[in-house]
Amino acid sequence: MSASRRLLERYLEGLALERGLAANTVAAYRRDLEGLIKHLEGRRLDLLNADYQHLATYTRHLRARNLAPSSVRRAVASLRGLFRHLIEVGERSDDPAVNLVSPKLWQKLPRVLAEDQIVALLNAPDITVPLGVRDRSMIELLYASGLRVSELVGLKLSQARLDLGLVVVMGKGSRERMVPLGEAAEDWVGRYLRDVRPQLVGGRHETLFVNRYGRPLSRQGFWKLLRGYGVSAGIADLHPHLLRHSFATHLLEHGADLRSVQAMLGHADISTTQIYTHIHQKRLRSLYDRFHPRA
Repeated sequence: MSASRRLLERYLEGLALERGLAANTVAAYRRDLEGLIKHLEGRRLDLLNADYQHLATYTRHLRARNLAPSSVRRAVASLRGLFRHLIEVGERSDDPAVNLVSPKLWQKLPRVLAEDQIVALLNAPDITVPLGVRDRSMIELLYASGLRVSELVGLKLSQARLDLGLVVVMGKGSRERMVPLGEAAEDWVGRYLRDVRPQLVGGRHETLFVNRYGRPLSRQGFWKLLRGYGVSAGIADLHPHLLRHSFATHLLEHGADLRSVQAMLGHADISTTQIYTHIHQKRLRSLYDRFHPRA
């Protein structure tokens, strides 16, 4: 075994035993660092004499393989950790990885439905049957509030404050928030509570939305229903979070301020909400290019 590989094995043992990292995490470090050692060995180098230029060449090699930026970032982090370790144990006096630059992670903009697609989706359930009324009320509520699907199916009767025009939501980190509803959502949820839910559940529990057997509707059950209505409305690959993205984007397009949208979505950090401003700006550019006479 080469000196580089012996150093690597000692480092990985320390990650597992001293820092208590999971086996999958240690395996990822191993793959990244064995790739570096192989790269260095091909140039008759090792971990003790490699310099910054050698490591930079390796990271360029990773980029040239069209790896995802997240994979390259992880590899760079692995290199930094290894060379810090070599300094700590006295194998090196310098750190050739300290100035390595990680690629930026470009945030993918979430897909958003157009408003006419929302209308088609809302009209997809058959409201002449009880379960169609339930489904219409759930879709109306999801789009009107921007709830996560887990929040939607977890709602209790006491959380639907239709008298105040809002729902009280227990979100991530057990943070409570109040989200206002529009008249359409209020009307459909009220209709479901009055005409449908009593037939299905008979007062057995407090979960707001139930399946045909009166039991709480699961996330998977609602996901399946929504995808089916998406097909009927001509919307491919529809998922509940797409309605959450659409809710936020449409609010901004119609003049809502970012802080209000943050509060309604339940984001702890406004930077999470700011991605919707990028969508908004992109759509504004598209509308301008389409309709302005001198675009």
